[in-house]
Amino acid sequence: MGEHKRIGILTSGGDCAGLNAVIRAVTHRAVGSYNWEVLGILRATYGLMHHPPQAMKLDREKVIRALTNAGTMLGTTNKGDPFAFPMPDGTVRDRSEEIIAGYHELGLDALIGIGGDGSLAILRKLAQQGNINFVGIPKTIDNDVGITEHSIGFDTAVNIATEALDRLHFTAASHDRVMILEVMGRDAGHIAISAGIAGGADIILIPEISYSIDNVCRKIKELQEQGQNFCIVVVSEAVCTEAGDKVECLVSFGERRYGGIGHYLAESISAASGAETRVTVLGHTQRGGTPSPLDRLIASAFGVAAVDLIANEEYDRMVTWQNRQVMSVPIAEAISQYQAVDPKGTLVKTARGLGICLGD
Repeated sequence: MGEHKRIGILTSGGDCAGLNAVIRAVTHRAVGSYNWEVLGILRATYGLMHHPPQAMKLDREKVIRALTNAGTMLGTTNKGDPFAFPMPDGTVRDRSEEIIAGYHELGLDALIGIGGDGSLAILRKLAQQGNINFVGIPKTIDNDVGITEHSIGFDTAVNIATEALDRLHFTAASHDRVMILEVMGRDAGHIAISAGIAGGADIILIPEISYSIDNVCRKIKELQEQGQNFCIVVVSEAVCTEAGDKVECLVSFGERRYGGIGHYLAESISAASGAETRVTVLGHTQRGGTPSPLDRLIASAFGVAAVDLIANEEYDRMVTWQNRQVMSVPIAEAISQYQAVDPKGTLVKTARGLGICLGD
């Protein structure tokens, strides 16, 4: 069984489906197999900035209903770099030592962090600075973390986008319309290309492949000539205008996020072709809902594997899904290899083989 340990777990960055399934798996493995203590740290690194640190003891009773719940029972944040933390007076402060002190104040032997490449990079830097035994688990609906075929949350997001496309087909056909679905994905087009193929889209636009409105309109006309009176377009939020400009919107406190490319396309297509267009922006619905069976499976496998890495004292590593099994790689290696859609990869070849227009 090895020595008794007290481990912490936190979720960092944007939420997604499957996070609670990881927390459940970590708790079951650590408590049930090793008889360790598990502390869930609240609101990611924010919880460690407080003194006393904000944390809750996790046991099997606490996580009994966690498998099918979306979001994160521990809370999370994707704001405030702890090395340059924005203060109320407008200044920034390095609060990394406060977080490190919180970890040691809790008497933790190791920390499991669930996050995307940005969160994992910050957590690894904190771990190196503060002598923290750290293990990472990749999660992001964007699926852009390197050296893993799956990140937690991606499959559920694709399912939600695909279901939206299934529904849009009917109303598009009823009104002879071009229906545009704008999906998330940050700088990668994984959700768009996967959902577009699975949902029978006619046109898929992703940031990895340049496009022109003329090519898009040519596809719409081609469909009309073939007797199809409607068109389904999927566009990733990070796709730029034809001129190469990012399309962003103001969210709060001067912060800008991707959003609006769907409406830009609708106006451009309508002006160039005369087609009646409508836009649906899925937004944060892609982050919610019951996690898919695949996300639950991968979350469970990742959680168990992360605890086993701690048992073997293998730190500074991230669990990955490769070749139908869980493996681990150095975190530095994983976060240094950003994983965008490969323009020559299988999914792009599949889309082209199906006659889907990618705008180029």
